[in-house]
Amino acid sequence: MQVAVCGDQIGWRTDVTRLLVFSTDAGFHFAGDGKLGGIVLPNDGKCHLENNMYTMSHYYDYPSIAHLVQKLSDNNIQTIFAVTEEFQPVYKELKNLIPKSAVGTLSANSSNVINLIIDAYNSLSSEVILENSKLPEGLTIAYTSLCKNGIVSEGENGRKCSNISIGDEVMFTIDVTATGCPKMGKPETIKIKPLGFNEEVEITLNFICECDCSSGGIADSDNCTLGNGTLECGACKCNPGRVGRNCECSSNEVATEDMDRTCRRDNSTDLCSNNGECVCGACECKKRDNADERYSGPFCECDNFNCDRSNSLLCGGNGLCICRECICKPNWKGSACDCSLDHSTCMASNKQICNGRGTCECGACKCTDPKFQGLTCETCPTCPGVCIEHKDCVQCRTFGTGEKAERCQEDCSEFSLVKVKDRGELPQPNDAAYPVMHCKERDANDCWFYYTYAVNNNTKEVHVVDKLECPTGPDIIPIVLGVVVGIVLIGLALLLIWKLLMVIHDRREFAKFEKEKLNAKWDTVSVWGFNKPLNNSGSKKLIW
Repeated sequence: MQVAVCGDQIGWRTDVTRLLVFSTDAGFHFAGDGKLGGIVLPNDGKCHLENNMYTMSHYYDYPSIAHLVQKLSDNNIQTIFAVTEEFQPVYKELKNLIPKSAVGTLSANSSNVINLIIDAYNSLSSEVILENSKLPEGLTIAYTSLCKNGIVSEGENGRKCSNISIGDEVMFTIDVTATGCPKMGKPETIKIKPLGFNEEVEITLNFICECDCSSGGIADSDNCTLGNGTLECGACKCNPGRVGRNCECSSNEVATEDMDRTCRRDNSTDLCSNNGECVCGACECKKRDNADERYSGPFCECDNFNCDRSNSLLCGGNGLCICRECICKPNWKGSACDCSLDHSTCMASNKQICNGRGTCECGACKCTDPKFQGLTCETCPTCPGVCIEHKDCVQCRTFGTGEKAERCQEDCSEFSLVKVKDRGELPQPNDAAYPVMHCKERDANDCWFYYTYAVNNNTKEVHVVDKLECPTGPDIIPIVLGVVVGIVLIGLALLLIWKLLMVIHDRREFAKFEKEKLNAKWDTVSVWGFNKPLNNSGSKKLIW
């Protein structure tokens, strides 16, 4: 709101396209949310910026969406919402409420913001939407657009044209209707402009509420039949004895007050159903530009071109449009004669209607058995035998092998083939809206291949993994290495066991020796020695 109304502080230039980029990773507040903080005063839609900061957040509530739309329109601002993917649905709903706005997905690091703005601007600049100022009481306005490629739209769609490029020309027709005169009959002004642009058209309406016409009128006017009246103030004033809008009737034929009454089906309907004119108490229906289209009926209440259509054909091309209702040809029924009563199109190859597994409705089979599909309920994609039936064709079209490899193109073109990288990419039963049969088959080389078979809208679809799973022979080197390593490990294990046993045996023997040593009894003999010469030299030896 502040960016929209604070033109001087923001620095909006005049006579330029104004883009407002709103970037966020969260939702938004609107009128009423301020009550949670005790703020009840409605937003005043005025500028309250000081030093680039909004100073009245504690005083005024958030603006309403309608209030914001008005301010954006008044200041010719087009909004681009650059938001994260999580909040895309919220801002797409907001976009529907704010004309001339766009929504783009902002990446996590905002690196795509420039491209996002460019794409959004291209989208905004390719659409023209007209809006008008508030209409005075008693006025209505209707738009009709002639857009690119001759597309004509009315009503709300008549306000806009899309997919416009530079150099394209579009045209808008605007009908202003006054249902009454304004107070005092003073002039009224309305403005019409395209959203997001400064250019506008200003229309001043002068109301003529009372006629100030010539009292004598224009005699013998062509508008008053055969000189039976004078044209005064745009209407015929009939001579005595003549009545009617153009004085075309004699009062002896029909009374004036009864003339319009006889041209209405009842008091609540329009004159001649608004499809003709009441002439002398009888309806004369309008002529159409297309000579084959015409109004009919005593009150022009019927026509032959407003019946239901099928395949862009009136009554499906199988009936006549009479008084806005299709009268169907034999073997056809329905509001648009689009339901055939012919059951030949439902006949299966076994001469049963819909193969006995469905009902024939409007010339087409409606299968009652969910396993069966196809035009005549003869296709069963999940029945046993489907995989074997299509094995050879899948093999030859995918790998160029199999029994039908030589005549693959001639015999195997009945289904569409889609190749995938692995089994995880194959359609799963819970992902598809139609039954899917998973198949696993083996070729002549004992290689397996995987595929799925399904029927989607009478079209056979096969998804196949483009790689075979073939058995592989034994790898000699790992086997030899394994045997050698095994022998070595066994030898080491035996050696360790032998060593362990020897250690245990030695410890037992040592323990036994120690025990016997402790149990041994020794005799101790004390010998007292004496000195005795050992030789002639006088040496002595002490002996115990």
